[in-house]
Amino acid sequence: MAGAPQDIPTPVQAGPPENRTLVLVGLMGAGKSCVGRRLADALGRPFVDSDDEVEKAAGCTIRDIFDVYGEPAFRDCERRVIQRLLEDGGTVIATGGGAFMDAATRATIKASGTSIWLRADPEVLYQRTKRSKTRPLLNTDDPLATLRELAERRYPTYAEADIIVDTGTHSPEETVQQVIQSIAAARPTGAQK
Repeated sequence: MAGAPQDIPTPVQAGPPENRTLVLVGLMGAGKSCVGRRLADALGRPFVDSDDEVEKAAGCTIRDIFDVYGEPAFRDCERRVIQRLLEDGGTVIATGGGAFMDAATRATIKASGTSIWLRADPEVLYQRTKRSKTRPLLNTDDPLATLRELAERRYPTYAEADIIVDTGTHSPEETVQQVIQSIAAARPTGAQK
């Protein structure tokens, strides 16, 4: 139906979690890109960062999209890019921190991929991001307070992810192993290993 909302996604892939596209979600500094690259290497899969793909599709930076067109335009572009990435199948996708907060994007991820929340306390995220100059949301007088506020708002939604992995002070390699073990544990009873 032309013009129908994309609130009801059509599943693109079937099968147990280890065969589906893996979609990493979480706040900035959680390790989505760093862990995602290593996870893709460990599993022999391609890795993509949805923010990079949004910039390629738009032909400008995310900051420019926000400044010129606003957040709704960015979220629309992000939603379409993530849908396309899910259709490619079998990849590891690192999403932007706000992607999973969008109800339509979240439904698409749930229908076509396996979502993995890389969870960490705001204090840990602050230590990881405090020197970064490329995170506009943290250009505040109190970045730690900003991270705490984001965590309070977003963590209940991130908790809807299929798999939750606590990153804490673990190394990226340890986190990759935790993710792989969690995927294996999520395998349906009787599935082949």
